[in-house]
Amino acid sequence: MKTLLLFAAIAAAALTIQGPLSAQNGGAPKAGKAKAKAKAGPFTRLSDGKPNMTGYWQTAVFFTAYDLEAHEKATFEVPAGPGVVIDPPNGKIPYQPWALEKKLDMVKNHLADDPQAHCWLSGVPRQMYTPFGFQILQSDHAVLLNFEAFHAFRVLHLEGKHPDPAIKLFEGDSRAHWEGDTLVVDVTNLNERTWFDMEANFHGPDLHVVERYTPVDADTIRYEATLTEPKVYTQPWKIGFDLRRNPEEGYETLEYACVEGEQDLQHYTESVGGAAQDKK
Repeated sequence: MKTLLLFAAIAAAALTIQGPLSAQNGGAPKAGKAKAKAKAGPFTRLSDGKPNMTGYWQTAVFFTAYDLEAHEKATFEVPAGPGVVIDPPNGKIPYQPWALEKKLDMVKNHLADDPQAHCWLSGVPRQMYTPFGFQILQSDHAVLLNFEAFHAFRVLHLEGKHPDPAIKLFEGDSRAHWEGDTLVVDVTNLNERTWFDMEANFHGPDLHVVERYTPVDADTIRYEATLTEPKVYTQPWKIGFDLRRNPEEGYETLEYACVEGEQDLQHYTESVGGAAQDKK
């Protein structure tokens, strides 16, 4: 399986299903090219009055998997675009000088170390914009996010407390509560073994993420995440984009098993990976 090529292929397929991205999310509809999509109705509610977010969802901004920052040049064949960093206004992660130097060195010399390319779990928030679908299930005690990629899942606990800070997990520990119709998720206990994208945007061991899931209509959830880590960034920063309901009738989550040690690194180096193996 060619992991990164598959990322791009499925992301393109997702765009075909979803239609053009909005200007806010890096693309603009072209007049006369497609029939206007019918406006989605209001979201429904569960018996307890909370928004009903159950169903299958997918990110509306596939290019975020490659680079979540605003980028002025094409990256991995992805066009230049505004990215999804909405604060600071310049669309850039507010790295401390040493951290920016480290990020640029990883881009230049260590892209093959991308944890996702080696089939590690994606972490938070990267798991939310990996270009594969996921399912949301809700109960009185938790919200479950079941991802197609890498057999990953997240349990957003609606009760209880975070474990000992010494416990570090790829997906961290998520404790959620409702603020009106917005599900607010406090994520801690993240390890430092994940990146945010294929452009080596990174964090340290003390990353704290606060997510907000706000239903807009029956087919749209607004996702925002504020990321804080004073040892790496000069200030907290925020990303934001839409999640879209999968409209495919009869859709089911498929198994996408990523195998650690595979040779799919052709997007990173010319000497290692599928392209080099093919030459042999």
